[in-house]
Amino acid sequence: MKKILIIEDNQIVANVYRNKFALEDYQVEVALDGETGLNMLRIFRPDIMILDLMLPKMSGVDVIKKIRGDADFARLPIIVFSNTYLTNLIQEAWKSGANKCLSKASCSPKEVLDIVRQTVGDSGATPRALSTADDLKARAEKLTAEGVKDAAFQAELRKTFVDSLPATLATLRGGMQSLVKAENEMAQLKQIYELYRRLHALTGNAGIAGLTQISKMSDAVEALLKELYEKPKGINSSTLRTVAAGVDFLGFLFGSAIAPEKQAITGGDILVVDDEPISRRAIAYALEKGHLQSTCSEDPNAALKLLEGKNFDLVFLDVDMPGMTGFELCAKLRNLPHHKKTPVVFVTALSDFDNRTNSMMAGGNDFIAKPFLFIELTVKALIHVLRGKLQPSK
Repeated sequence: MKKILIIEDNQIVANVYRNKFALEDYQVEVALDGETGLNMLRIFRPDIMILDLMLPKMSGVDVIKKIRGDADFARLPIIVFSNTYLTNLIQEAWKSGANKCLSKASCSPKEVLDIVRQTVGDSGATPRALSTADDLKARAEKLTAEGVKDAAFQAELRKTFVDSLPATLATLRGGMQSLVKAENEMAQLKQIYELYRRLHALTGNAGIAGLTQISKMSDAVEALLKELYEKPKGINSSTLRTVAAGVDFLGFLFGSAIAPEKQAITGGDILVVDDEPISRRAIAYALEKGHLQSTCSEDPNAALKLLEGKNFDLVFLDVDMPGMTGFELCAKLRNLPHHKKTPVVFVTALSDFDNRTNSMMAGGNDFIAKPFLFIELTVKALIHVLRGKLQPSK
């Protein structure tokens, strides 16, 4: 019988995968932290390992390095879960010896089971001897039964998850309030870490429940919080506003949690207007991380012509541009019938109170200060684009 070791600190996710693999006749053990997992590895001697990269204390990357440093496990297949937006962490995992990297926000238990089968084969349980005709019939019946079983399994997970959402939202909002009230950097970092771990759990739970909109939004906010924890210099009023907006939008998504077949997230079409080439490229890169398409313009007059001829889901504007300020461009686009309600986010180093007021008066919806974190702008864009898709009439 093939053996699977799962190292995952989220007890709910760990139990789901344990049960899923056990039903398929794999022998499964679970460790809730890296150190326990390494000790269990030597005793259990698995055929394959499934590992969350974002473990507390000892990271998943450190676990992989220790495993690859042991000659007995140098070739052990390792499947890792990671955050979609933490590309540096994923690259570290590849370099350290991971065999497959999966997004925790969008990978279902069935998909992981298929990858395990492709990597190490079926469980190894001795099958009943069958003739060719019997074998084909049995396989067809098994696939049908698996489909029914998976649908029922997902429905049960979804119901359990949705029932827990009010309590989850209360916890997230309480954590956000504690973060805002923190009186010093040490207190801020403590609250950021706790909120990050809660979002990490939410991403995994929503992912296995098949609620893509929640899992992908949580995935992005989680990545922002992790970056703020690791780079405290990025903590400012702008980034904290973005975290708060992300938590609020998750509350909106919680209230409209629906069936997986209605969870598709289509990429938005975004216009970026900034006369500085480095800034334009930085914004475009941040949007790419969120799988969002963008059109860039350095000339506000040319941008206005684009807006006159095309519908955009979101517009990012610099304020201080030659020929026409961002405030003036925003006022003009609000006169276009198809852009009266298009979200507009100002991205500028001019972040004083007067400019914030002017941005709102010109018809802007949001504000982000330069220099910005890439993931902060990604979160901001996802909030506005997804809200527009879910509330197209507003």
